[in-house]
Amino acid sequence: MTVETRMVMLTAMHRRAALGLLSMLASGSYGCDSVQKASTTCALPASGLAQGSTVVDLSHAFDEQTIYWPTEAGFVLEKEADGVTAGGYYYASNKFSAPEHGGTHIDAPRHFAQNHSTVDQIPLDRLIGPAVVVDVTEACARDRDHNVNVADFEAWERTHGTIPNGTIVLIFTGFGRYWPDREKYMGTAERGAEAVKKLHFPGLDPDAAVWLVEKRAIHAVGLDTPSIDHGPSTTFDSHRRLFEREVPAFENIANLDQLPATGTTVVALPMKIKGGSGGPLRAVAIVPKAH
Repeated sequence: MTVETRMVMLTAMHRRAALGLLSMLASGSYGCDSVQKASTTCALPASGLAQGSTVVDLSHAFDEQTIYWPTEAGFVLEKEADGVTAGGYYYASNKFSAPEHGGTHIDAPRHFAQNHSTVDQIPLDRLIGPAVVVDVTEACARDRDHNVNVADFEAWERTHGTIPNGTIVLIFTGFGRYWPDREKYMGTAERGAEAVKKLHFPGLDPDAAVWLVEKRAIHAVGLDTPSIDHGPSTTFDSHRRLFEREVPAFENIANLDQLPATGTTVVALPMKIKGGSGGPLRAVAIVPKAH
């Protein structure tokens, strides 16, 4: 059996695993106790559809260090209540404010494509499904403005097989290791409009974006940098070419170093903001026990 055939056959299994995970999360029947809450991974029980798989957290926490575009103010959490009430019970409540685009988040097609899907309109099958992780860390270490190109994907396929239709493609640049150091992660720690000119980080080449959609029919693409377009971009062509084809993007993804190249199922569910051009994203990857 070829690698390509094997990956296509696994698609149904990936979707069953994702649905199984969602069912367990809804029922509370999963094996993550309070000691594990701060961990980036969690072992599922050796029963049910997930069958002992590991769940890897792909989202950075939102706090005062969360990285946003230099022109944005960032994430703000305000305490409204935190203490024992007059009734004798403890009560806590906060409010928060944040731009749609920052931290681990989704870009909906509407972000750069007029009249295309807003975040609440993105079909769930673009947010849940089999994923591949394309490692381009060496190229990005040599050039922090590297545009991940068709040749990079073809080199990956020579080892791992053709990317199947309906895949979520995650691009592992290695820049996630710099989070939350703004200067190392973005190329500058400065704020404001002038700082945008100083951004330097890897992204997806516009021609490769079209190739992924038209030649591989992917469902979504994500990476561990602040933008699908590389830092120096001023026209955001990869955003535009993906979004006019209704393919959403995940940005500032965490912990891609913990995932295998193939075999992972991703569940990437954003805040369902009606009419939103994007929003905060809680994403996880289900990694089979064999990996």
